[in-house]
Amino acid sequence: MDRLKRIEEMLKNHPSDSFLLHAKALELIKMNELEQAKSTFINLLTDNPDYLGSYYHVAQLLASMGDKELAEHYFEKGMQIARRQNDNRTYNELKAAYDDLMF
Repeated sequence: MDRLKRIEEMLKNHPSDSFLLHAKALELIKMNELEQAKSTFINLLTDNPDYLGSYYHVAQLLASMGDKELAEHYFEKGMQIARRQNDNRTYNELKAAYDDLMF
């Protein structure tokens, strides 16, 4: 059984598990299912906006899809949450990627 199928099986028992949804979105990116990955990330962050690990990935995905404005939104929101959570490492990673995107 491939990774995506295993993740989807686990999601049947834990449909709102942020870690599993994040993993699913990453697998979808590997499979070039970008729209589905995008919606998975956005749904995850809508339901669990404090799941900091997904902001970088969704913003990078959006930027690669040409949606710079929405990518900027997710970078900025992720940086706000990282500051609130006192996670300087993640803040710096998001800020560096944001700066690369914007300049």
